[in-house]
Amino acid sequence: MHTLSLPYPDDLLITSGKSPLALEAELAFLLAVKLFELRRLSLGKAAAFCQMDKPHFLYELGRLQIPIINLDDDQMTDELRDD
Repeated sequence: MHTLSLPYPDDLLITSGKSPLALEAELAFLLAVKLFELRRLSLGKAAAFCQMDKPHFLYELGRLQIPIINLDDDQMTDELRDD
């Protein structure tokens, strides 16, 4: 497994009001969410990326009002088609 080291300014730590560990967990979560939105990671892999279980990750996506179903227009049309 590869490791990403990401420097961040002290200002971000101060304005977040979080401990370094909590801020880094939040940043990992936000990166996982974005990669999920971009379809780079599946739901399960995104949850694992930020060290959450799937139900918790799903809950957090809902809290942020991020859709968990990522269908493009063609896929949506196929799903809605009455066969």
